[in-house]
Amino acid sequence: MPTAHARSQLKKLGSFEIIEEIGQGGMGVVYLARQPALERNVVLKKMRRDLTIDPSAVERFEREARAAAAVHHQNVVAVYDCFSIRGDHYIAEEYVDGPDLRSVLEEAKPLEPRIAALIGLEVMRGLEEIHARGIVHRDLKPSNILIGTGGETKIADFGIALDGKAFGLTRPGTLMGSIPYLSPEQMLGERVDYRSDLFVFGILLYEMITGAPPFEESGEDAKDTLLERMQSGRYPSPRERADNIPRYLARLIKSCLHPKPAKRIGTATEVRRHLERRLGRISPADCRLQIATWFWERGLIRPAEGQTEVRPVSVPSSLFRSSLLKGPVARWLVPTAIASLLIGLGLAGSAFGIFSPRSSDPVPLDPDEPVVMQEQHSTIAALLEGPVAETEPDAGSTPDASPPSPVYAPAPASVRFAAWPWAEVRIEEGPSFLTPRAAPLALRPGSHVVVFEHPTYGRAEYALELAPGEERLIRHVFEKAPRP
Repeated sequence: MPTAHARSQLKKLGSFEIIEEIGQGGMGVVYLARQPALERNVVLKKMRRDLTIDPSAVERFEREARAAAAVHHQNVVAVYDCFSIRGDHYIAEEYVDGPDLRSVLEEAKPLEPRIAALIGLEVMRGLEEIHARGIVHRDLKPSNILIGTGGETKIADFGIALDGKAFGLTRPGTLMGSIPYLSPEQMLGERVDYRSDLFVFGILLYEMITGAPPFEESGEDAKDTLLERMQSGRYPSPRERADNIPRYLARLIKSCLHPKPAKRIGTATEVRRHLERRLGRISPADCRLQIATWFWERGLIRPAEGQTEVRPVSVPSSLFRSSLLKGPVARWLVPTAIASLLIGLGLAGSAFGIFSPRSSDPVPLDPDEPVVMQEQHSTIAALLEGPVAETEPDAGSTPDASPPSPVYAPAPASVRFAAWPWAEVRIEEGPSFLTPRAAPLALRPGSHVVVFEHPTYGRAEYALELAPGEERLIRHVFEKAPRP
């Protein structure tokens, strides 16, 4: 952070102070700046002066700000302001202190499959919210995926984002996007929808786990073009390039990369749920912790000059390789510890009304591709650094008793609430709160009655049925309220 003297010498733009130039792109220059009033660093994107003579370019630049500002999500870069000073156009947005995915892949490719899946899950959580706002990103690529020093993953750059319900600014036949991170319909300049983003997500996931994108530009002696390979679905299987890739990831990539949109996996929600199910219903906080730990250990995230290096705490794997966990003892010690911990969590949760009195049934496992742990055990699985494998008893030994039966406690659902223009929200007879509310609310699985109330525009009531671990956005628009 600049000293008081250095800050007095910084160039000022409205309420911001320019610290340094950090990059340039096709649309203009990117600066690191400081917002003294809120004591935070921001990114200022300045549009190239020669582009301002084109009204459509100015509109696209401003539309990026509007599109990103409409999305409020922890996995999407936030936009703070859009303004003009002396004929120059600027966008002020969130500063992410860390590398982009392109830089990460240049240093460490391929990524471990689980880390790639965790990053993919965080991207999909952000993309789900973008699509829920009626926006198609259209420019997902490694340089637009930012990784913070705390493991946070954020989608950036809405420069060519498209309102999925409007005609937008792009005419048919115009190619928008970055090769090879394009869907076949983008390559043809056709009208695109949310499934185009899912196709490109399949490309990103493929590249993270294999080290190269599935479709690359053709050389001079190639017999087919990039578009032809996309349209025919011809690309090397990810398991051919890396034999440690789980089958569920290979199948997910295949379902995203289908050349025909109608045959792709349907929505970002489906992709997000598929990844969560396979990763054990892992929370956003656990995602960040595991990503940050992996990145710090490999030097992919480094502290800035004068900054203390903070490493996430992880359980030493040597603890589980000690002699105490060898032989028949290992078979009972870890499952017993897990069961005891879950019982304690279940009793504590029941006392505070977090969990329902009766445990829910365990999520069934796919026999073709075992899940590392049951969904309710995600936190414990993370602490143990992987699956608790069942081991065969030593020859000639007989267990003294049957292993303890696992206890399943349903994970609370996570629900966010939004209303236009605003509302007082009440759940059953519990305390009320006002929207907008940024933090999700943890609710026990089961039935709930939610009431949205506005002193001018009336009252609305919703009946919710929540599943264990479900994430939901409940949004109400009062009919009598003026439209935004």
